[in-house]
Amino acid sequence: MTPTDTQRAAMDRLGIHAAAGDWCWIDKIPQPPADVLQAAGNPRLRPARLPLLGMIGAVLGAPFMPLLMLLSLLSDAEEAVKRALGTKEEKERWRAKKEDDRRRDATIAQQGLDKVFDGNWHGEAGQFLLRWYGHSTHHQRLLLATEEGIVLAAPPRRVSVGREKHLQVVARIPASEATLVDPFSGEFETRMLLMRFRDGSWLRVDTEELRSDLHTYLLRQPLPESN
Repeated sequence: MTPTDTQRAAMDRLGIHAAAGDWCWIDKIPQPPADVLQAAGNPRLRPARLPLLGMIGAVLGAPFMPLLMLLSLLSDAEEAVKRALGTKEEKERWRAKKEDDRRRDATIAQQGLDKVFDGNWHGEAGQFLLRWYGHSTHHQRLLLATEEGIVLAAPPRRVSVGREKHLQVVARIPASEATLVDPFSGEFETRMLLMRFRDGSWLRVDTEELRSDLHTYLLRQPLPESN
């Protein structure tokens, strides 16, 4: 997976040469302790609500939801039939995938990666998380990996369409301060990436694409040397 032509055009407008990039989002930010919230200036902890145009689209699309749910159920039923009638080799592959999914979910829970960050509000990741929606009220970010570090771009305010047209750089994190990490080094196919800061704290983002351009880019990078 590589950045789309639209994303590339947006990068050109921003004047950024990125080795890889993809749209991403974060999970719900938990409520910080009162003293942490006050010290940070009571920052915004949620994205802005869907704009009027998006709300109208959601209302107009609501009548089609039952049909979409029915199609999804039919698709699941078709997949179940295929599994039941599949060859021995196909059944083995399905069982192996199911086992991989179980191991992935267990590993995520064991390492605490089912949370949006490591939980330390005083760490660099926690402090950056507090500023996340202060940078932009949009619910997504275009995350770019560059030679200098990590760049995050987004519309300054939430939009329902044309997100690339409204892009602005909202944060630059030098490579000396944070690195982008696939916590599973490609072992599992996920949308998950970590922004790991120099103090060891981390912030989880989920990419729009499964096994995104960013995941592929990170797999090509040399492993860090052991001390």
